[in-house]
Amino acid sequence: MTVPDPDPAGWQPFDDPGFITLVGPVLMREEGGLPAFAFRAEPKHANLIGVVQGGMMMTFADRALGICAMRAADGANCVTVQFEMQFVSAGRIGEMITMTPEVVRRTGSLVFMRGDARCGARIVATATGVWKILRRRPDGA
Repeated sequence: MTVPDPDPAGWQPFDDPGFITLVGPVLMREEGGLPAFAFRAEPKHANLIGVVQGGMMMTFADRALGICAMRAADGANCVTVQFEMQFVSAGRIGEMITMTPEVVRRTGSLVFMRGDARCGARIVATATGVWKILRRRPDGA
């Protein structure tokens, strides 16, 4: 994975080992105390007609919303239990796709999230989902 130089707009590579290393890098910055995420659409993100593959958009949104769900859960691990995405406009190769997730509601065991994937002012996709807050068992497992 190649890591771009830090962007003058404050974007920094987000250290995210595992699957994201195959499709990233994903960038992050704080915006008014909230984390925002981005990726630059590269040729490896293209679908058969040359625009950003829907699976890449879903992976990006799931990770951005999931990271924010864990923050909302005071750092507890969370897992996606429901995720939905609507594709509104095509993301083009070379564009910077961004998302600033929003916590809709947190209960004792769930975090409800939403976010818009954008290229500038243009909405590319919208996502909603529910994350389960994991609790450690008394035996530590």
